[in-house]
Amino acid sequence: MKIAVIGTGYVGLVTGAGFSDFGHDVTCVDIEPTRIAALQRGEIPFFEPGLPELVARNAKLGRLRFTTSTAEAVAAAQIVFIAVGTPSTAEGAADLSYVIEAARQIGAAISQFTVVITKSTVPVGTADKVKAAVASTTKHPFAVASNPEFLKEGDAVNDFLKPARVIVGADDQKAIELLRSLYHGVLRTNDRIQVMDIRSAELTKYAANAMLATRISFMNELAILCEAVGADIETVRKGIGSDPRIGAKFLFAGAGFGGSCFPKDLRALAHTAREHDVKLGVVEAVERANERQKRVLGERVISHFGGNLEGKRVAIWGLAFKPETDDIRESPALTLIEQLADAKATLAGYDPEAMPNVRERLGDALILASDPYAAATGADALVLVTEWHELRHPDLAKLKSIMRTPALFDGRNVWSGPEARAAGFHYQGIGRRA
Repeated sequence: MKIAVIGTGYVGLVTGAGFSDFGHDVTCVDIEPTRIAALQRGEIPFFEPGLPELVARNAKLGRLRFTTSTAEAVAAAQIVFIAVGTPSTAEGAADLSYVIEAARQIGAAISQFTVVITKSTVPVGTADKVKAAVASTTKHPFAVASNPEFLKEGDAVNDFLKPARVIVGADDQKAIELLRSLYHGVLRTNDRIQVMDIRSAELTKYAANAMLATRISFMNELAILCEAVGADIETVRKGIGSDPRIGAKFLFAGAGFGGSCFPKDLRALAHTAREHDVKLGVVEAVERANERQKRVLGERVISHFGGNLEGKRVAIWGLAFKPETDDIRESPALTLIEQLADAKATLAGYDPEAMPNVRERLGDALILASDPYAAATGADALVLVTEWHELRHPDLAKLKSIMRTPALFDGRNVWSGPEARAAGFHYQGIGRRA
C-alpha cells in the first residue's frame, strides 16, 4: 500500500518507518529541507532507541523515502497521515494551523480516492475542520479518519510494532477496510483494532493521557502526605498496586512529569471542556499538582542549605524528562535549574542523551559534564531527576570521596536511603520513610 506521512517529528517518523517495515511503500514529508537532507543521509533528528536501525533498513530497501514535496508524496498515496505539531497556544488550546495547512496541501495533491488520517493529537471536532480544508482544494473523492498514536518516548518502536490497541475513528466503510488492511501486519496474533466514531477517537487520546497523568499526580500528592504522617510511599504504592482494579503502572512518586504530551494534552483537554461550558476539575487539579511537584526538589535543596546557595555547587543527574529520550520539553530538570540558579548555586549536569538540547536551550546556565562523576566532583549536593539505568546504582564510596558535602536528593526513589546514610550521606527521597 502506498502511504504518505506529513511531518517527520517523533510521531511521523516512527509511523512512517514502522509501516515501511511491514512492507508498505512510505514517503515522509517535511517542510524543513535541512531535516529532509539529514534523514536522507540516515541521520535521525532525535534520540529514540531502535529507530535509526528501522529507518536505515527500510530506506536501503527502497520502502521509505523522504521529501519536502507534499504533492510528490500524496499524488499516488492511498492513505495520508497528518503527523504535524499541535503546540499549545497562550490559552492552552491546541494550535491546529499546521494540521489545517497540511490538509489543504493534501487536498490539492490527491488524484484518486484517498483516506486522510489525523495522527497528530488533536481536540474533538478537528476531523470536521480537516474535511473542510481538504474539500476546499480538491474535487476528488476522499474520506477523513482519526487514528491517534499511543507511543511512549523511549519505547516507541516497540509500541508501534506491538500495539496494545489501535483506535480507528471513521464513518466511511472503505476507509475502515483500508485501515484494517494497513494494520494487518501488526495485528497478526489477535485483532486489537477498535473502530469507533471520529469524535470518540479524538477524545480517547486525551482521555488516556489525562488518566495516566492523574495517577502520577495522585501518587505525588500522597508522597507528600506520607512524609507528613510518617508513612512510606513505596509500601503504599505496592499495597494499592496489587489491587487488580488499580494495577501497578504509573504509580511511582517522583519529581513530576514533563515531555511533549502530558502537559500539553492536559491543557488542551481542559480548554476543550471550557469551550463547551464543562469544568474538568480533576484534570485542572492534576496540572496544578504537577507544577507544584516539579518545584519540590529545588525547594528541598535550598532549604537544606538555609535558603542561600551562593558558593555551593549542585550536581544534577538526568536532564531529559524521562529515560531513553533526549526530549527536555517541560522536564522537571528545567524547573530545578531555574530554582537553583535563582538561589545563586553553581550548577553541573549530566545526561546520556539530552545535553546537546540543554546546551542549545540554556547555554552556559550550567556546566555540562562528560560523565556523572565529573558533574558530582566538588558538589555540595547531588540531585537525581531522571532515572537512567546508568544512574540507578551510584558508587557511594566514590561519590563520598569526590563531593565536598555528602548530600543526596533522590527525585525518583531509586536509591537506597539506608545504604546512602550508612555511607555517610544526607539522603532525601520523595515520600520515603527510610
